[in-house]
Order: sequence, then structure tokens, then C-alpha cells
Amino acid sequence: MYNLVMKDVRLAVPPFFFLFPFLFGALMLIPGWIYFIVPLYFCWITIPNVFNQFKAQNDLMFTSVMPVSKRDMVKARVTVIVGLELLHIVIAAIFGFISMSLYPDTTYIFFPPNMGFWGLNLVMLAIFNLIFIPMFYKTAYKFGWALLAAVIAAMLFAGIAQWLGIQSPVVNEIFYGTDAQQVTLQTFILLFGIVIFAAFSVIAYRLAVKRFLQVEV
Repeated sequence: MYNLVMKDVRLAVPPFFFLFPFLFGALMLIPGWIYFIVPLYFCWITIPNVFNQFKAQNDLMFTSVMPVSKRDMVKARVTVIVGLELLHIVIAAIFGFISMSLYPDTTYIFFPPNMGFWGLNLVMLAIFNLIFIPMFYKTAYKFGWALLAAVIAAMLFAGIAQWLGIQSPVVNEIFYGTDAQQVTLQTFILLFGIVIFAAFSVIAYRLAVKRFLQVEV
């Protein structure tokens, strides 16, 4: 399993790709920006480039001749995707903490980068995974339509969540508040996001395995 993961990383994730989380994360230092855009760059830029690399290297044919099961092939690929997502989120969250420390008096129109916000981002990436990974494994080769559907769903979630954060007094108080009660709720939202991200990623993996087993390689 470890060797499959390392094969995927070395084949499709060049070293400079690991700079992306820092480049995107640095955008968190812009005070009062639309911070949802930062993790969306992962969906817009990182995933298309990674899967283009897999396609260009003819990874499906290469891996299919190896003495590994289709289940392990999917598990390795999902591990790489989830690992990259968590890397982007963790680094962006660090930059977000720095941003809030540098600009403590910022009046936020869009969500501030607090714990509740990162919980929403994990839910957004969970939705992305649930759509993209199973759709991709209908062929395990073509990823365009799967990526389009997943990106649209993630952007819709982000847009609706942000709209509610601005328009709804209740949601606004939860995500923009700094009192102990609001911080506690934001912590619970983060934990909820972690659970949803883990659950949806596992479901996406199982659906992908089921579909990939029907693909003739």
C-alpha cells in the first residue's frame, strides 16, 4: 500500500506541487478577503494538474500490470487526494491564524478564518470527494466531467454558506462572533466538519471501488 501511494506521489505530484499549499495559503494574509477561494484553488488547480499527470503517464495501464488489486489502487489514489487536501487546509489554517493575529480589528464581510470556517471548508471538500472520486472511477481515465460536477457542487456549497453567513442573523452571529459561546459553537462545527470529511471520503472510496471493479483495464 505504501509503495502504491509513493508511486502515485512520484508519478503525478512533482516537488513544486508541494509549494501550492503555501502559495495559496499566503492569500489568507489578505485582510477581509473571500477566504473560501483559498481551498477552492486545490479543486481548480491542484487536482486537474495531478490527474493530467496520471493521464499523461498512462498510469492506469502501468498500475494494472502490477501485482496489486483494484481495491488497493483506489485506496492509494484516495489517500493521495485526501493527504493533499489536508495539507492545503492545515497550511491555510496556519496562515489564517497569522492573519487574524496581524489584523485583529478587521471588520469581516466574508467569513473570518476561525475554526467554524475551517469546518465548513472540510464539508466543502467532503462534497467534492463524494462526487469527484466515484465519478472518475466510472472509467478511471477520464476526469473532466467528474471534476466539473465536483467543482460546481463545492462552489455552490461555499456560495450558499457564505450567503447565509451574510444574510442570516443567526448564522452571522455563530461564525462572526468572538464570545465564548460562539467560539464553542465554532469548535463543534470544526469537529462536525472533520467527521463529515472522513465519512464522505470513506463513502467515496467504497463507491469508487465498486465502480472500478466493473472497469475493463
